[in-house]
Amino acid sequence: MYRKYEKRIQDWIDNGRKALLIFGARQVGKTYLIREMLKRNNISYCEYNLLEREDILKTLEESTNAEDIMNKLALYSDIPLEKGESVIFLDEIQEYPDIITKIKFLADNGMYRLILSGSNLGVEIKGIKSIPIGYVDMFQMYPLDFEEFAKAIGITDEILYHMENSYRKCIPVDELIHKKLMQVFYYYLIVGGMPAVVNMYNDSHSLEYVNREQENIINQYKADFIKYEAIDKRLKIIAIYDNIPSQLNKQNRKFKFAMLNKELKFDRYEDSFLWLKDAGVAIPAYIADIASSPLEMSKETNVFKLYLSDVGLLTSCYPLSVKRELLEMNPNREINNGAVFENFVAQEIIANARLPYYYKKKDIGEVDFLIERDGGAVPLEVKSGYDYKKHLALNKMLEHNHFENVYVLSCNNVEKEGTITYLPVYMTGLICSDNNDDADYLMPSIL
Repeated sequence: MYRKYEKRIQDWIDNGRKALLIFGARQVGKTYLIREMLKRNNISYCEYNLLEREDILKTLEESTNAEDIMNKLALYSDIPLEKGESVIFLDEIQEYPDIITKIKFLADNGMYRLILSGSNLGVEIKGIKSIPIGYVDMFQMYPLDFEEFAKAIGITDEILYHMENSYRKCIPVDELIHKKLMQVFYYYLIVGGMPAVVNMYNDSHSLEYVNREQENIINQYKADFIKYEAIDKRLKIIAIYDNIPSQLNKQNRKFKFAMLNKELKFDRYEDSFLWLKDAGVAIPAYIADIASSPLEMSKETNVFKLYLSDVGLLTSCYPLSVKRELLEMNPNREINNGAVFENFVAQEIIANARLPYYYKKKDIGEVDFLIERDGGAVPLEVKSGYDYKKHLALNKMLEHNHFENVYVLSCNNVEKEGTITYLPVYMTGLICSDNNDDADYLMPSIL
């Protein structure tokens, strides 16, 4: 199963001398990908899962110096390790997050190379006093994005190249290919990007088995909510998580804590909301008051939409009849796909290392998403129906603001009309992965 994170790990294998730390929500494929990349490069490694190995956990807690830790970890290995080349892989390090403070000494030791991974680390890292930034490369993994999913279910590189070429040149996708990619998109809405669920789909093509696998993942998430948090916070976290699908189905999709308890407001639930965000199982899109970069400066931290980290986990809550209508791409269906489309877009934004915002003004209305790219803000309007050219709020917004790029995402093919580019919704990732603003910038010489 191809993952774009392969390049990050390969770069570390080829050139990295720091420790490598990979974190993300449970079941996004961290452990599998690390093993696969080490095997692919014929690197000898030993792996210790801190959930399963209490002896290793005890060693980490009791050892006083880096050399002692590395010697003992090598001693417990089932295979001989080569100094300076072999890798020690510590998995599920959320069981002992203080290992992060020791990375500096372990990396400096240089006896063996070090990879660490874990779930809920976004939560755990916040409580750590000192993260040795200069001694660790770290990144967060997410579920498969649309392109990765398409490859996983057999869409060829030629089709994906044609899609990207159409995006770059702003020309329509070949109609047969467009229809095929829209079918893949609707399947992605049901299956999502969790690797185990994608594998289940490939093996069975069964909605029942896919849904069962998704339920297993949700139950694992809830077990984490209970395991890693104090009793008084557990029920709040579960209540917020369970309420996301119904709140997304409301007209404006803004998350309202009053729907959980009319007497409680955001400040009583803030820690629980942040837990879900930091654990990587929910995606907030904050409202931005000003539609210009930097969006972070104008966001309101207590006004937001809240999406699930995987759109397949969202649709797993839907009745079978709704899923069948999605899969059939029935143009006469009665259901409102807006929430599902928006969750997909939020997921594609975050998977490409960007943050989703949205814009709302009383005299303008609401624009679904704003992202930052090319040094400025980029509006994204999401349309799930045939009236994709009806976007009054976006039109009003354009009367008061100038943008280099404006996109409307829908089920229709590529089209340019004035300042607005209409794109198929499956191209969202291409918008977000456009690296014009990330190009290598050579600093002028001061000599």
